[in-house]
Amino acid sequence: MRRRFFVEEVRNGQAHIEGDHAKHLTNVLRVEVGQKYEISDNRNVYLAEVESARKSDVLFRTIEKLAPEPAKVHVTLCAALIKFDHFEWMIEKTTELGIAELVPVIATRTDRGLDKAAEKRVERWRRIGLEASQQARRQFLPEIHDALQFRKAVGQEAKHKFVLDEVPGGASMLAALPAQRSAEDTVALLIGPEGGWTDAERETFIAAGWTRVTMGATILRAETAAIAAVSVIQAAWLVD
Repeated sequence: MRRRFFVEEVRNGQAHIEGDHAKHLTNVLRVEVGQKYEISDNRNVYLAEVESARKSDVLFRTIEKLAPEPAKVHVTLCAALIKFDHFEWMIEKTTELGIAELVPVIATRTDRGLDKAAEKRVERWRRIGLEASQQARRQFLPEIHDALQFRKAVGQEAKHKFVLDEVPGGASMLAALPAQRSAEDTVALLIGPEGGWTDAERETFIAAGWTRVTMGATILRAETAAIAAVSVIQAAWLVD
């Protein structure tokens, strides 16, 4: 199976990958002139051939536009900020699983300082999303947003909205899924911080129409809960 790379744009049948990404292609992946790969400009996917390969610039020439892949459910992951090594691992794995958007959330119990530091990390998170997308051969990159305060994040629009809550009373994730599902659906998942939701936050997301769900009797780390919940959503919508 051919590797797939993302490019800024395809113009006149050509596309460039420059800088550190080009160095990775030439030094690590050893791309050579004449080799064929797939490239995506985040709109279309093309079969392309390497026309030149330099350390700082790899030039592709498109051969043909490939057929679009089947539509997939649009999943927006609204995840409270946690320690950045765990948060970045979550970005990588949920990107591989197919999320369409990621919204970092500043919750009441978000560790102090993470909200300010997040402003400088967004571009790094987008690079992680790019690399994970290439690994997973995605057609489109996930949209990774700037961090939002909790009250703005809960205003997320989606046909189905689920919030993971460790407090007893929520339905199991599987039981809460709608009986009728289609690829045109939009689903939002809200994941709390390491300290859990406050009562005030719980009242807010319930009032905003989020359905409280649980992944089982054990208490999961935030990143584990996010990956498990996204997996369930993707699998549930895949079978229909």
